[in-house]
Amino acid sequence: MSQFDTTQWSMVLRARAGDADARVALESLCRIYRAPVLAYIRHRGYAGDAAEDLTQSFFERFLERTYHAHADPARGRFRAFLLTTIKRFLINADQEAHAVKHGAHMHFESFDTDTGCEHDLATSDVGPEQAFERTWALVVLDGALRRLRDEARAAGKSELFEHLRDFLAEAPDEADYARVATALDMRRNTLAVAVHRMRRRLRELVLEEVTQTAADRGELECELRELRGAFGTMLQLTDT
Repeated sequence: MSQFDTTQWSMVLRARAGDADARVALESLCRIYRAPVLAYIRHRGYAGDAAEDLTQSFFERFLERTYHAHADPARGRFRAFLLTTIKRFLINADQEAHAVKHGAHMHFESFDTDTGCEHDLATSDVGPEQAFERTWALVVLDGALRRLRDEARAAGKSELFEHLRDFLAEAPDEADYARVATALDMRRNTLAVAVHRMRRRLRELVLEEVTQTAADRGELECELRELRGAFGTMLQLTDT
């Protein structure tokens, strides 16, 4: 069986409607992409509650009207399809304002992220699509970091993770290594090995996160290229 046979987006494409497992997979994808869609809507000029309401309404409509049934499997990257769909949704938003519902059927909680990216991007000087891409990159990274943290906790290495997480994005300088080595009572070389292993595992988890939105190898490679472009400072985390 191919690694792509059971990804969330592949499952949705195979069972366009009426399949309970596909519905669960689609709802999971929508939750992951709530933050990028909200960032896009805010950068289209909608602020505060209006942006939140439009985001809520968009995903309710996306699920209820099975927009995914119109995705072309040959060009079916979930993120690209979602971005096209939200653009069309906003074009009609003003005319359909009376039909926007608040809080029906399904509620997407605000994404609990340690990065604070939602606020930063909402006030930064970037375009809607760039905000969407950057927020997506941060969400992918955040999901991988959460899983890495959970693995560290299960292995009894929570303290090590908390000390090293800031080293995963950028190479620490010698002063940083010395400070953490002293705090953990570890040799500098032992600490460097731990950082290397944690970075390698984070790369694997990032790959797994991105794979869930791809239907085949070609889509995965496209997603990884765009991840690098959206979040260039994390390039070493996405090289496979």
